[in-house]
Amino acid sequence: MRTYLDHNATTPVRPSAIAAMSKVMAEVGNPSSVHAHGQAALSRVETARRAVGKVLCARAEDIIFTSGGTEALNLALHAAISAGGVGRIVVTALEHEAVAATAIASGLPVETWPVDAKGVARVDWLAERLSRVSPEDGRTLVAMMLASNETGTIQPVREAATLVREAGGLTVVDAIQAAGKIEVDFAELGCDYLAISAHKFGGPQGVGALLAACDAPMARHHHGGGQEKGRRAGTLNVAGIVGLATALEEAVTGLARFAALALERDRMAAAIRAVAPQMIEIGADAPRLPNTLGMSLPGWPGSTQVMAVDLDGVSISAGSACSSGSSKGSKVGTALGLPEAASQGFVRVSLGWNSKPDDADAFIKAWTAAYARAELPSKQMPEEVVG
Repeated sequence: MRTYLDHNATTPVRPSAIAAMSKVMAEVGNPSSVHAHGQAALSRVETARRAVGKVLCARAEDIIFTSGGTEALNLALHAAISAGGVGRIVVTALEHEAVAATAIASGLPVETWPVDAKGVARVDWLAERLSRVSPEDGRTLVAMMLASNETGTIQPVREAATLVREAGGLTVVDAIQAAGKIEVDFAELGCDYLAISAHKFGGPQGVGALLAACDAPMARHHHGGGQEKGRRAGTLNVAGIVGLATALEEAVTGLARFAALALERDRMAAAIRAVAPQMIEIGADAPRLPNTLGMSLPGWPGSTQVMAVDLDGVSISAGSACSSGSSKGSKVGTALGLPEAASQGFVRVSLGWNSKPDDADAFIKAWTAAYARAELPSKQMPEEVVG
């Protein structure tokens, strides 16, 4: 029997979401149609919209349903650039390619916002940079994660968004890894845009949402019909939207249980450190998602570790699923200034809503057995040399 510990890539769909979607899929109706069947479908969408708004402390009318997190982030960046008078973009060194690549593709100047040794974006750097903004250069668009998809470190969004707003800029927040795992309060964060994706908290793949503040500039990215008040064209995925709302409500109700996963995360880290003292636990001293262990073993490539435990029936990753296969290792190592060997030795172990202590046991057993077999120079090197 296999053990799945790559929940940050995607997590199993919750039975409640499956049941809700199955009911919708047994019905017919396009929510844009004016007849009874269409209006019934529209009613389901609007009920889901209100539920998402209630959970995330946002107005229902400020929620735009999308095909997933990548589209939501692209829509936010496009809207801010097209309608917001943006002249430059600042992204943290940890951002997902859905943000980083889109920023580069915009053709605007892009600056990288550095993180500290714990993997947390440096607010002091942002404050200094914003103090040098000239009005004639246009507004500054700042994009940041609420929680890192690779290390789980929670970022200072509220502080950053306040600085950006005071400087006349706009803030896009990637809450895709955070929603359903920690409390997310859109109103309290004070950002202009916030993206979520259903499959990260137990909803289906292929559906997400963008939350846009009432005063946030808006311009559609996809052209077609007038769906979503003209902000996002395309027939709505009614079943997926219902599944998203159902899963999110259940996830938020169970936040206390999810927080308890930190015990298993820390137990895995302690077990690995006991046999490999040179292991670097990224973000150990920073606020983190309770389910995420990002660790690096210098000299043992993350891809090799993934394959080694996979052969023993355990699924983990060497970083973001969307960037898997890169020969450069995780961008986390580079962002934190780790030696190349440590950067390439990064792996992510992520627990989920249905994980059990036995899953942590399986990982510890598989990883320690693989480590015992591996011929690594770092086994004989002092910690200060490899770290």
